[in-house]
Amino acid sequence: MKSNKRKYKILILLLCVFIPFVSFYLYYRLPVGPGVNAHSLPIEAFQKTWSNRAVLLVGMGDSIVTGFGSGKSEFAFYKMLLNNPDDEYPEMKGKTLRKVFPELRHINIAMNSTTSGDHIDQVEAIPMQSKDVFGIVLLSTGGIDLIHNYGRTPPQDQASYGATKEQIPLLAAKFERRLDKLLNRIEEKFPGGLRILLFSIYDPTDGVGDIENAHPFLKLIKALPKWPDGLFALESWNKIIKRKAEERRTVILVDNHALFLGHGLHCRDKSNPHYHPDSPYYWYFDNLEDPNKYGYDAIRKNILGIMTREFSNGLPKY
Repeated sequence: MKSNKRKYKILILLLCVFIPFVSFYLYYRLPVGPGVNAHSLPIEAFQKTWSNRAVLLVGMGDSIVTGFGSGKSEFAFYKMLLNNPDDEYPEMKGKTLRKVFPELRHINIAMNSTTSGDHIDQVEAIPMQSKDVFGIVLLSTGGIDLIHNYGRTPPQDQASYGATKEQIPLLAAKFERRLDKLLNRIEEKFPGGLRILLFSIYDPTDGVGDIENAHPFLKLIKALPKWPDGLFALESWNKIIKRKAEERRTVILVDNHALFLGHGLHCRDKSNPHYHPDSPYYWYFDNLEDPNKYGYDAIRKNILGIMTREFSNGLPKY
């Protein structure tokens, strides 16, 4: 009898904990869903050969390129560029790089939680190519430099979280020097020509800057400290990335910053200037550093749109 009463008390206690937790989740959860269609990617563009040249597609950089947070490996944008998942995105059937580059090879050397300094080392994994090969390099770099070490250590080079407006220019200058070195080394690997699709860094706060609210469940414990000058740091990094696309003919900007605005922590906020009434969905994984499957789909479609514009009438000579 006493055993049954004890079990009953435990059950009541668990319900007292579980019900508020579920209620909290249902109230604060962010709506996850799609938002990018493929209407701007006509199938006709993928029904012809863009080039018969040998093409090497290289994925490099951080976890955005590995596909961390996508749920299934086939939902990583890099893999979807090559093969559309059989049971998802029917509107993208046939819209892949394999269709347009018959002599396509590919390697993905990206690694999770890597900084711009690590990415310079990654270049060593790219074999030196002959002049017959054209390179297409997908590069995500700089985001980890900003977010680490989550405020647990004083801001420093390649771990700039918490830096002030006085500190940010020096840290940004160091990032720019590394980025130039990284781009130079990539270019050296492709004497036959290449294009580097360089990603800007997205803002999961949708322009608000409240990074301390990184995840609904973490609002109560503040997993990330406030970063008053975080948006200034992000803007500084993105200005450098965009400048490289303007300065170098080998670099093309993939503007993830613009693409993801309105799909972060404030995706439901109708007063936010980036609100998407037709697509008020959250595109980030739980860790806030990486996209979820819908974010990766958006990146994939954006990249294919850029490639259609840049390559569908033939590859550039250099």
